[in-house]
Amino acid sequence: MAALRETGRLPEARWCPSPNFGPRPDGAGISLLVVHNISLPPGEFGGGEIEQFFCNRLDPTAHPYFRTIAGLKVSAHALIDRDGEVTQFVSLLDRAWHAGRSCFEGEPECNDFSIGIELEGTDEVPYTEAQYVTLVRLTRQIMQAWPAVTPERVTGHCDIAPGRKTDPGPAFDWEYFQSLLAET
Repeated sequence: MAALRETGRLPEARWCPSPNFGPRPDGAGISLLVVHNISLPPGEFGGGEIEQFFCNRLDPTAHPYFRTIAGLKVSAHALIDRDGEVTQFVSLLDRAWHAGRSCFEGEPECNDFSIGIELEGTDEVPYTEAQYVTLVRLTRQIMQAWPAVTPERVTGHCDIAPGRKTDPGPAFDWEYFQSLLAET
């Protein structure tokens, strides 16, 4: 995992660089993993719209919902699609724009010290086995490269921005994910 710490690039990910990132503040270590969900258009899977959105190339005329998000500049470090394939948008060494105003255990601005992974999905639709398997694999790689990220420091967007965000939602089976993560 030394290569991951040096490059910030997930070995299995397809690289699709987003312009929406910045440097982490001086002295900010990576100590949190935030799980999100996204689907574009909402509730639809399998198109290239998430990638377009994170890369500021989403056509606002392609769907009525896209007009409501057209001006947003957001990203995540990586996306796990419904088949378990990974696309990486931002080096793990950099600050992706995934959490917004947030706080974890009294520490504000979670983007500064976290890695954000999006699952293609919604709060209500069960995630696929392939997504869980891939998320566990990535989580283990991240925990090995940055030991401050422990199972207790893997959380949902809903937990760091309560009242503002609901993802990954009730469809995400935290107990199942944690049991897979605990397997050797």
